[in-house]
Amino acid sequence: QVQLVESGGGLVQPGGSLRLSCAASGNLLSSINNIGWYRQAPGTQRELVARIIVGGEKEYSDSAGGRFTVSIDRDKNTVDLQMYKLKPEDTGVYYCEAVVNPSRGPIYWGQGTQVTVSS
Repeated sequence: QVQLVESGGGLVQPGGSLRLSCAASGNLLSSINNIGWYRQAPGTQRELVARIIVGGEKEYSDSAGGRFTVSIDRDKNTVDLQMYKLKPEDTGVYYCEAVVNPSRGPIYWGQGTQVTVSS
């Protein structure tokens, strides 16, 4: 059974940093096309923050560019999102999404981890 488990969320002051991890079960990382990190703030739709194509290509939202870095740790079997210079508007539940095939799926989601940026 495929599982994605996010961790690393918490409460941080503005300007602080957090590192989120998305742990993938089994050999999922060897069978997927890409993994994305999404954020969902209360009352809003889930939005893409960063995506990494297995093989290296990365993309970031305008709000994340220059502050967030997405990477794959093959030793730990995780996809990590390093976040710097956090702002209150970065607050939300962060989810990782694994896409096996962009045209046909399947797509898997984790349960999310809460990030709160507040003084």
